[in-house]
Amino acid sequence: MKKRLTAMDYVSMIVVGIFALICVMPFVYVFCVSFMPYSEYIENPLKIIPSHIDLTAYKQMLGYDLIRSGYLVTVFITIAGTALSIFLLVISAYPLSKKDLKGHRFFMGMVLFTMFFNGGMISNYILIRGIKLQNTVWSLIIPGCISAFNLILMKNFILQSIPDALEEAARIDGANDLQVLFRIVTPLLKPAIATMIVFCAVNYWNNYFSAMLYVSDRDLWPLTLVLRELVVVSSVTQMLTSANRSHPFTLKMAAIIITVLPILIVYPFMQKYFVKGVSLGSVKE
Repeated sequence: MKKRLTAMDYVSMIVVGIFALICVMPFVYVFCVSFMPYSEYIENPLKIIPSHIDLTAYKQMLGYDLIRSGYLVTVFITIAGTALSIFLLVISAYPLSKKDLKGHRFFMGMVLFTMFFNGGMISNYILIRGIKLQNTVWSLIIPGCISAFNLILMKNFILQSIPDALEEAARIDGANDLQVLFRIVTPLLKPAIATMIVFCAVNYWNNYFSAMLYVSDRDLWPLTLVLRELVVVSSVTQMLTSANRSHPFTLKMAAIIITVLPILIVYPFMQKYFVKGVSLGSVKE
């Protein structure tokens, strides 16, 4: 029997719809303005739909060397960092899910400790410089390759979703611990792994602060740091020397869209795994 919607349900949908519109409108505005000639924008700054589409800003931004190198660096650190993070999460969460692990309380205490305390920015910088990772892409990957929050989610997912009888049956058939982990457990972790991929990929794609601390070579800047240079530092007027370049404001709007669009395209495809993975891994029995 189909449930009838109450007045409260309609109120909730209206409130959520308004909130969603507030979240979406800034992106829609930036997207539309990036295709609009600056002269048309000046005439009516609140105008959303341009009278004609102008791709000049995008052509000039994509022709900028720093944007191209930033894309390559960002794609590399996102793919490599996410792959490394997932590998470390799986091999760390699996043993921590075993209550009979020697030192289980100690190791979990150490994991929880890092959620509340850390060495601070200066200590991290001295460490990165001391191990010769400064001015390398690995300084953008290794420091954030594993998160205590993600590790706890993965551990709880294993506890709730992988029955002990399944592992015992595999061991009776002669499988060792590594075979149980990679052939039995890992295939059953697809929802959690997909969720962690979303978390890690978004984190690596949006991270610019680490690059600002550890990378001074402009050729190794990720896309987000390039965007900061263009939008915050306002060096967009010096980056292009063409006489017929677009207005700096339009170039900034185009740079924002170029930066955020790839992750927005990928995210919806992972949504079903995201919801399922978080709901299963966030409750401890």
